[in-house]
Amino acid sequence: MRVTQSAKTPGPGSGVGLDLNLLVALDVLLEESSVSRAAARLHLSEPAMSRTLGRIRKALGDPVLVRAGRTMVPTPHALAVQGEVRAVVERARSLFLTGGRVDLPTLSRTFTVLANEAFTAVYGATLLTRVTSEAPGVRLRFLAESHVDVPALREGVADLELGVVDTRSPEVHVEHLFDERMLAVARPGHPLLRGRVTPRRFAAADHLIASRRGRLEGPVDTALAEQGLSRRVVGAVGTFPTSLFVLRESDLVGLLSTHAVPLAEALGLEVFEIPLDLPALPFGMAWHPRHDADPAHAWLRDCARALRPVPAGPPQ
Repeated sequence: MRVTQSAKTPGPGSGVGLDLNLLVALDVLLEESSVSRAAARLHLSEPAMSRTLGRIRKALGDPVLVRAGRTMVPTPHALAVQGEVRAVVERARSLFLTGGRVDLPTLSRTFTVLANEAFTAVYGATLLTRVTSEAPGVRLRFLAESHVDVPALREGVADLELGVVDTRSPEVHVEHLFDERMLAVARPGHPLLRGRVTPRRFAAADHLIASRRGRLEGPVDTALAEQGLSRRVVGAVGTFPTSLFVLRESDLVGLLSTHAVPLAEALGLEVFEIPLDLPALPFGMAWHPRHDADPAHAWLRDCARALRPVPAGPPQ
């Protein structure tokens, strides 16, 4: 889809004579927050992109993007309509693609993937390598999980979520890819590693939790309680990668999922089994149903399906 110029622009609230190509420009402008970058994406000159922004402002009756120092930021109204704009543009793309096919070598899209930092560190290179090889005009933008729950897929903030999906939006599609399990991690020479790690010895250690919501307990505490045990959690950090650096310089014990094992091993940490019966971690992907008929998004989902569990881990 390409932005074109029209002779007339309707006033705010008018649905007559509206150039729907403005939606394409608005979608890109909100994604880039830059007139120059949006112009490059749409193969327009900067003056032409500026004129298009002016027409969008007149049509919406809103500034859309405003200066904040050297950058531009979206207005509250622009943020409120961004998800709807993205949905309309994607439906239009699907409408004009014939037979559910997509020409990957000429495809020009930016997909936003929501995932935790450990996933991106381990699987990001695999995804980026395949994407740039098959569709050089496609860009992947990885967003970290937030400490608050937001309907990122519903609102169009993200196109695909990867990881242990716990969305509360009932319309969102969730597909299971594979199961992972939880392991323990500590610095080399940690006292807990001198001898067999029993549930009691494990519970007696000081623990660090990685939780984007700042939680201080989880499934490990439930499993310990079933054996009449409890552990001392001395703190929580927001991400697994951050926890690994803290563990390397302390006598704390942490947890990580199997896909993050290479990160721990790269830092010289010891990964070992947790002496408890813990539930599996269902790794999957999620997307909003507005993407179902989009061949480009279907290709991205196929790329995600090709990911495989990381085989690294401690001896069984």
